[in-house]
Amino acid sequence: MARGRLITIEGIDGAGKTTLAAALHAALRERGLDVEQLREPGGVALAERIRALVKDPSLEISDRAEALLYAASRAQLVAELVSPTLAAGRWVLLDRYVDSSLAYQGAGRELGIEAVLAINEFATAGLRAERTLLLAIDPAAGRARRGGRGEHPDRLEREADAFFAAIAAGYAQLAAADPARIRTLDATLAPAAVLSAALTELEDLL
Repeated sequence: MARGRLITIEGIDGAGKTTLAAALHAALRERGLDVEQLREPGGVALAERIRALVKDPSLEISDRAEALLYAASRAQLVAELVSPTLAAGRWVLLDRYVDSSLAYQGAGRELGIEAVLAINEFATAGLRAERTLLLAIDPAAGRARRGGRGEHPDRLEREADAFFAAIAAGYAQLAAADPARIRTLDATLAPAAVLSAALTELEDLL
């Protein structure tokens, strides 16, 4: 049995990752693929509990603790669900993965991309995505989209614009360093156009 593929979707808050993930999941299933759609942090019981912690605006979490919490959540998701699913020949479509930590904690929190990568290599046992779709959007536009949801901002969403600018720059740095894996999409396009672009960037894997 052929091993499944791990496809990840990345971008700052408000870029449209969840919208693309749902549309892409449906499109891949229409093509006959057996695809599991998951999100980070979350996906399994322990990771969902960690998700509640890291998003809670009433908690004060140090930058290093934050990075380790995300890595712990990821470690459990990979061990409990992602790796077994891939081994069974199924595809996994994951809303956020290691690149999120590299951009948010490595660049945004200024912990250093290499340092954050090291703890995530350990957490995931080196499991990497075959393809990453990076939704690129100006941080101000992303914030405007988040504000239009009518939801209370979580702990990270309350950060200043400079934080998200650093994250966007971090993502751009990662994409420039690994263009074969990370494919950048214009997140300002209509959802149907973003989906079409995503499928084009996955064509060689299908």
